[in-house]
Amino acid sequence: MAAENRKFTRTPSRLRCWCEGENVTVYARIGNLSEGGLFLRTSTPLQRGSLAVLRFGSEMPIQASARVIWSRMEGQGGPAGMGLMFEGVDEGQLAEIRRIVEVERRQRHE
Repeated sequence: MAAENRKFTRTPSRLRCWCEGENVTVYARIGNLSEGGLFLRTSTPLQRGSLAVLRFGSEMPIQASARVIWSRMEGQGGPAGMGLMFEGVDEGQLAEIRRIVEVERRQRHE
């Protein structure tokens, strides 16, 4: 997905995330995060179109549903992982995601 097609600005992140989908659970580092989705660094990405449940955050962990928009294996032009887009998040979840993104953004500039 090209950067110019993104609706939300991505913020680099050092958070870790639980990702459950397709009878697999992955615990991996979030490469970047926005209110619309995230990039999860993993050598075992789920297939494009897969649904997943994500859990991340420290103060008030959030649980959100997401769909795999793209995935990349090692050696395919960048770090291995997958791009996930949040789906069906309610206003409370969205507010918490925005809070986490802002905390990550501030930490990058300190």
